[in-house]
Amino acid sequence: MGIAPTAHVEAVDFVMLYIIAISVILLLGITATMIYFVFKYNRKKGHQPVDIHGNLWLEVIWIVIPTLLVLSMFYFGYTSFREIREIPANPYTVKVTARMWQFSFEYKNGKKTDTLYVPINTAIDLEMQSMDVNHCLYIPAFRIKEDIIYGKTNHLYFTPKQVGSYDIACAEYCGLNHSAMYTMVKVLHDNDFYKWLERPGVPLTKIQTNN
Repeated sequence: MGIAPTAHVEAVDFVMLYIIAISVILLLGITATMIYFVFKYNRKKGHQPVDIHGNLWLEVIWIVIPTLLVLSMFYFGYTSFREIREIPANPYTVKVTARMWQFSFEYKNGKKTDTLYVPINTAIDLEMQSMDVNHCLYIPAFRIKEDIIYGKTNHLYFTPKQVGSYDIACAEYCGLNHSAMYTMVKVLHDNDFYKWLERPGVPLTKIQTNN
């Protein structure tokens, strides 16, 4: 398997697969039990129902096991969520402005672009604001998203671990062209990123070619 795009992708995927696996096992188990009971205990002609008395151990089992399963889901989900929300030390801040229907990104030196460029293995802080309605910055490959609320500054943190290009979408319905509100995050090696950052107007492909 390749390197995960960010540090917490594997944790998020594990939680999802864990919950799906438990759900599938319960679905198959309950369905099989129901079918078995339908044939074994179907009512025959002249059958007289018999009172069924409680079973302490059975009641304990069907209370304790589901409780433990739900608590385990909460534990894994909470630890993954805490990892995503943890503020990294000395992050590199990029200001994000959302408007109908595009994202724009501004760097510390004032450079602006409609594509998010970030250096690999660097903690990134997206400082996000909306110019009009509510939006949501969503990076599916990183398993992260955050609402961008008009009149409020929200933050989204991540540390990219693999060079590449990844989709960014708006995940909050924001009007007529919401479905077209897409851009990219491009994770670069440090030397490529800082060369691009310091040379306004020079295409990234030209900078990489000149390396």
